[in-house]
Amino acid sequence: MKKNHQLVIIFLFFFTYASFSQTKEFKTFDGINIVYNDAGTGEPVLLIHGFINSRKSWDNTQLKKDLLDRGYRVIVPDLRGNGDSGKPQDEKAYKNDAEVKDLKLLMDHLNIQRYKAVGYSRGSIVLAKLLTTDKRIEKAVLGGMGIDFTNPQWDRRILFAKAFDGDINDETKGAVAYAKSIYADLRSLHLQQKYQPVTSKKNLGKTKIDVMVICGYEDTDNGDAKQLSDTFANGILVRVPGDHNATYKTAPFSDEVLRFLN
Repeated sequence: MKKNHQLVIIFLFFFTYASFSQTKEFKTFDGINIVYNDAGTGEPVLLIHGFINSRKSWDNTQLKKDLLDRGYRVIVPDLRGNGDSGKPQDEKAYKNDAEVKDLKLLMDHLNIQRYKAVGYSRGSIVLAKLLTTDKRIEKAVLGGMGIDFTNPQWDRRILFAKAFDGDINDETKGAVAYAKSIYADLRSLHLQQKYQPVTSKKNLGKTKIDVMVICGYEDTDNGDAKQLSDTFANGILVRVPGDHNATYKTAPFSDEVLRFLN
């Protein structure tokens, strides 16, 4: 009996490790290495991180914890140029929605037939484009984002593209200093902004699935969130306490996302 009890403990240990501690990688369409976490065994949810960030930004957030506690499978990649993924330095590696292609191929690689997706900040911009190309997405959450990214000449995008190419001003110096402090790749960040996906309002309006736009009450960095939610045929807007940098980590954010996904 004691031996059987020990075997059960060993099995549970390895099952827990296999379910919750897997960091993996794959080579995408142009040979760049993409690193991702894959935890849990249930219905898949893709989490997409923001600018000057990585998959680790979702660690210790209430949302990731709650998703795993509710039995979801949570897939969190480092977008190219970030975290532990490859950081190509040539412009062609970021053109033509390369990050969107990476995410589609990741889901192909994992043989996922249907999934839900949550983006935050720049991750929402990438997800918006993904919505127009991947019909496997059942529901989507765009966090920390307003309508401005739909403009190909968005001044904020251009401002930050220039900043990470050396043209820094008072508005961007804090972001550049932070990027340097965490040893982020400035060249890659510049190219991520220069070739950031742009999705027109017209194309967003063709999306038929349910889409939730969720922003903190104090988050006005990226344009009008109500206009963004109204662009979708089945869009809703939810506001919760918080500013742009903190909202996605909070319990109210998690509560609203889980209510929507369920």
